[in-house]
Amino acid sequence: MSWTETLRTGWSAVRAHGLRSALTVLGILIGIAAVILTVGLGLGTQKDVSEQISSLGSNLLIVTPGSSTDSSGVRGGFGSGATLTQADAEALASSVNAPDVGGVAAEKTTSLSLEANDTNWTTSVTGTTTSWTDVRSRELAVGSFFTDDDVDSSAAVVVLGTETAEELFGSTNVVGQTVTISDTDFEIVGVLASAGASGDSDLDDVAIVPLTTASETLVGGTDRTSVSTIYVQAASTDQLSAAYQESTNLLLNLHGITDTDSADFTINSQDSLVSTATAVYRTLTVLLTGIAGLSLLVGGIGVMNIMLVSVTERTREIGLRKALGAPPWAIRRQFLVEATILGLAGGIIGAGLGIVAAHTLPSLLDTSIVVSGAAVAGSVVVAMGIGLVFGVYPATRAARLAPIDALRSE
Repeated sequence: MSWTETLRTGWSAVRAHGLRSALTVLGILIGIAAVILTVGLGLGTQKDVSEQISSLGSNLLIVTPGSSTDSSGVRGGFGSGATLTQADAEALASSVNAPDVGGVAAEKTTSLSLEANDTNWTTSVTGTTTSWTDVRSRELAVGSFFTDDDVDSSAAVVVLGTETAEELFGSTNVVGQTVTISDTDFEIVGVLASAGASGDSDLDDVAIVPLTTASETLVGGTDRTSVSTIYVQAASTDQLSAAYQESTNLLLNLHGITDTDSADFTINSQDSLVSTATAVYRTLTVLLTGIAGLSLLVGGIGVMNIMLVSVTERTREIGLRKALGAPPWAIRRQFLVEATILGLAGGIIGAGLGIVAAHTLPSLLDTSIVVSGAAVAGSVVVAMGIGLVFGVYPATRAARLAPIDALRSE
């Protein structure tokens, strides 16, 4: 029997029991679709995390203070201390101290209520310097950023995020208007272009003021010279490692610390953040893919079950063909083709369903799903392999039937 005749006969046998074949294919296609979606969700999440971290700026090192201890002896977590100062930021910005550093922007952040036109809105108020837009890769949608003169004179000027402007004024066309922060009137000089979210923070819900204004007018106190975060931008991607070493050594010297393990600050790079996040999501992806793979195993068992039933139902047919001279390999090939057709059908339909779902679900789940060509092709191949592997035993059983026993079966 030629391959063409085998394929035609196999297709006819599958169609002869349409409902049974459809249910068998269903088990495989669910598994294939689940694998494609799981891999796509993992890749999409990695992509989202990388973009969120990249939105902080390019070639960045993020310096955060150490822990704090209150009067009762309770220690806060890392980042709660006041161990970083404006002087540290100025030292890091010196090309003599750190030649591989391209830019530095210190931030002093606190949560305050803003008032305008009988409307109030609590947001993150950040004091910083004029280098902030370059280091954080932010642009202005309307107006301009404050100047060095504004920083030197502790001017009462503010740049709002788009969401903050919308909440207070219902519009982003607010340059020249006034907003009140801690009983002080601030003139709005610009509105930042939308940047989305980064982790748990909304980059569009901010109010940016000169660092000196934040220290003297909004915060004050004994920690007025401290800063919440120092963003250090390497001169280039290749110089990120060198900038990291220079920043670490400089801050250790400034703080009089000889043991790195006792450092009262932490420096994280974008690469380390991306690598950590990627490792976590890769592990989750592998775990979820393994769970989805179990449904493929169940689908394969379904194929074997259906093929065994088919062998039992077609015992007389098998006996007749063998009596007419059909060799065992022809019988075996016949049933293997039928099993492969079921697997291939499940793979193609499942891949199609997975691709459609990958383009539909992001709008419902508010996350990205990246369709991997390798995952799609691999899933179809795996589906065919499942049909072939799980069809071997039924096909072999059919090929071993004795003609006389098959012909006399009822």
